Amino acid sequence: MDIILIPLLSLISSVIGLYTWIVIIHVIMSWLVSFNIINTGNQFVALINNFLYAATEPVLHRIRRILPNMSGLDLSPLVLIFSLMFLSNVMARLIAKMM
Repeated sequence: MDIILIPLLSLISSVIGLYTWIVIIHVIMSWLVSFNIINTGNQFVALINNFLYAATEPVLHRIRRILPNMSGLDLSPLVLIFSLMFLSNVMARLIAKMM
């Protein structure tokens, strides 16, 4: 059982880490677009922005429905990153316990 479970948990932990970076990049990119540092008129920038939006918005939208309105301050990425860090730590402890 451990032969399959340990690599599976490692893969899930890696995917969680990758998704955490996608959320961080999405937040930074949204700031850069908001402050007009990068232009979404550029096709490559628009492509990356659309991918990041499509990858993160379904989860962030669910979190936004739960969080109270903070008058323009969006804390949903922070909540998502903390949740992903918690899940990653749980996965790491499970892997360490099985070894």
